[in-house]
Amino acid sequence: MNYIKTYLEQTSKIALMLDQDKILQAVNLLKTVRQDKGRLFFLGVGGSAGNASHAVNDFRKIAGIESYAPTDNVSELTARVNDDGWDSVFSSWLKVSNLNSKDVLVIFSVGGGSIEKNISTNLVKALNHAKTVGAKTLGIVSRNGGYTKEVADCCILIPTLSPETVTPHAEEFQAIVWHLLVSHPEIQKNQMKWESTAQTATSKK
Repeated sequence: MNYIKTYLEQTSKIALMLDQDKILQAVNLLKTVRQDKGRLFFLGVGGSAGNASHAVNDFRKIAGIESYAPTDNVSELTARVNDDGWDSVFSSWLKVSNLNSKDVLVIFSVGGGSIEKNISTNLVKALNHAKTVGAKTLGIVSRNGGYTKEVADCCILIPTLSPETVTPHAEEFQAIVWHLLVSHPEIQKNQMKWESTAQTATSKK
């Protein structure tokens, strides 16, 4: 019970510690990409890859923004890893997708990537490619933010309250932040099913 109480208390504290100005900056970035008919590309590995896939669905369906995640295509992903290596798997995929100055690269990561520590170097190379072509970059990361925080146009940092729960809190708050963004009144374009159903039921009373 102590672990449960502590974990939930930390979740509550982290939510209140998020930089709301950075979140607003992300809202404005997303407004611009939709106005310019740009695209969102979500990158993540491990649990963050699962979050990237979910976010693609939400931003396409709810926000009406063209969105993709390279990890959704396991055939291409594994072919590129097998033939060219893990480090370049995302950057080479983005080159074929013609990432450009109208687009936004979104990074979901626990640590943000580090060349020095040889962690998530594929994210680092993808970020560098984005800079080369003039694409904007948005990070939702934890720990010290890593390379993502150093170079991203907007980086929302998930505070770390306990070294034992860095990863679960980082990955759960990726979901909290993107759901906040996609449901923001300036971003949401289409109603979600349960919300529209509830409104219909209320109007019939």
